[in-house]
Amino acid sequence: MGTSSFQTIEFERVDAVGWLRLNRPDRLNAFSILMWHEMRTLGRELADDPELRALVVIGNGRAFSSGIDTSVFTAPSGDGIESGDDAGTRHPDPAIDGILRAQDSYSWLSTARYPTIAAVRGYAFGAGLQLALACDIRVFARGTQAGLLEHKYGILPDLGGTQRLPRVVGAGKAKELIWTAARIDAEESYRIGLCERLVDDADLETDVSALAATIAAQPPLAVQGAKRAVEAAGRLPIAEGLVFEAEQQKICLQSDDMREAISAVVESRAPVYRGK
Repeated sequence: MGTSSFQTIEFERVDAVGWLRLNRPDRLNAFSILMWHEMRTLGRELADDPELRALVVIGNGRAFSSGIDTSVFTAPSGDGIESGDDAGTRHPDPAIDGILRAQDSYSWLSTARYPTIAAVRGYAFGAGLQLALACDIRVFARGTQAGLLEHKYGILPDLGGTQRLPRVVGAGKAKELIWTAARIDAEESYRIGLCERLVDDADLETDVSALAATIAAQPPLAVQGAKRAVEAAGRLPIAEGLVFEAEQQKICLQSDDMREAISAVVESRAPVYRGK
């Protein structure tokens, strides 16, 4: 599957793993309006890509993302995210509509059929940390600094931060981090569960590559079903969640992938999954 060419991000495939690289290293990958547009465009192209089994999000240079580029606040009228081809489609209020459309730049990472992994080094502030929170798994390099700093600018985290951070670290800790605009290091991030893995900076890409390859080698339908079921656990009563889990399992039980998995075990070989 071909993808568009971009100015502020890069995308490549390595076997069944995609690599999305934020590409404004001279600005510590701070988010501009163009970057949000390009993230949304890529999301539309990749969200249901049947060839991808995992996606890594990483920043070029020495930072994942330092947050929002302050030029966003001074952009001329008409240059904002709200001026795109689907403006007005989310909400009748133009300001709310624009924010919802900016959120789309990240939300596809949560809803994509394949797992998404944030590989974070240097800085993950504001919009950058909210991008990492949109991914399924976060791997932090030692030396990373993270935080939601939006209160410094008189605003709140509006790219999913107030919704995803509590689901990761709990409501009380999320409020503390947001209200104090705290910067925390990688060790504290790991301690509170903000990231799932903590590695040396030099090992970040190697570790994430191995993790993504391990996930990509799993049966795709089972991975997709598990992602949906775990997500449902955060919003459904357990009785409804158990039904949802059973529905996802039915798909696996009727799949060619399950038959292939059993054959591979019996024949002592590596399975070849087709996502069917």
